[in-house]
Amino acid sequence: MKAVILCGGKGTRLAEETKVIPKPLVGVGPYPILWHIMNIYSKFGIKEFILCLGYKGDVIKDYFLNYYQLNNDFSIDLSSGDISYHKKGSLDWKIHLVDTGEDTLTGGRLLRLKDHLKEDESFCLTYGDGVANVNIENLISAHKKNGKVATVTGVRPAARFGEMKINENSEVLEFAEKPQSSSGWINGGFFVFNNEIFNYLKDDETILERAPMEGLVRDNELSFFEHTGFWQCMDTLRDKEYLDSLWSDGSVPWQNF
Repeated sequence: MKAVILCGGKGTRLAEETKVIPKPLVGVGPYPILWHIMNIYSKFGIKEFILCLGYKGDVIKDYFLNYYQLNNDFSIDLSSGDISYHKKGSLDWKIHLVDTGEDTLTGGRLLRLKDHLKEDESFCLTYGDGVANVNIENLISAHKKNGKVATVTGVRPAARFGEMKINENSEVLEFAEKPQSSSGWINGGFFVFNNEIFNYLKDDETILERAPMEGLVRDNELSFFEHTGFWQCMDTLRDKEYLDSLWSDGSVPWQNF
C-alpha cells in the first residue's frame, strides 16, 4: 500500500519559516516534519510514498535528491569524481515526487495522482504538517472491515487555553492546562481511500474536505476511525516550538504507538 502526502500548500500561517522553505520541510528537531510523518507510516510497513508537490516543490526535490549524501559519511576523489560511502543509510523508502501545481487545491492534487494510483485498490493519505501516534495498521483494518470508499481519523485536540471548573461559591474545583477537548471530533488528517474516491473529485479547484466529503456522507461511504492518543498539527510557529520541545526532552509522543 502507498501513502499519499499533500505537500503543496503555502503555509502562510507559518510565514516565519515558509518564506524560505515549504512547510513540510520545516524542522522538528534535526528532521523535517515530512520525515517524521513518513516514519510513522514506515513503522507499519508502508514505505512507498507519493508526495504531492506545489509551493517550493523544487526544494523538496532537492532535499531527497541530496538525502543520501547529507546523511552519510563519504570520501570523494576530486581527480575522478569517484565517491565511496563509509556508512550507508538504512532507510528503504521509495518516494515518488509529483508536481501537482502551485495553486491546485487538496482534492485537485489527489485527482492529479489518478494514473499513479489506478492499480491500487486502496491507499493512505495525510497532510504534510501533522504528526500523531495513530496505529496505521488498525486504521487500515477498520477501513477494510467497514467496506466504505473512505475512512477518516477523528481526533480531539488539546484546547488552546487552559480550562477551569468552578462551583457556585466561585471556588476552583479543577485547573487543567491545555486539556484534551471534549467538545467534539475534528478531521485528524489520516485517511484511507479506495480507488472509487476519484469519482468524487472534479478538477484542480476541488477541495477534498468539502464537496467530496459531503458526497461520501450523502452516499454513506465515509467511515470514522477514533484516535484518542497524541495528535498535533503544525500551523503556527508556536506549534513548531511545541513539537521541538517534545523532541528535545526525548518524549516524542508521535512515535509511541
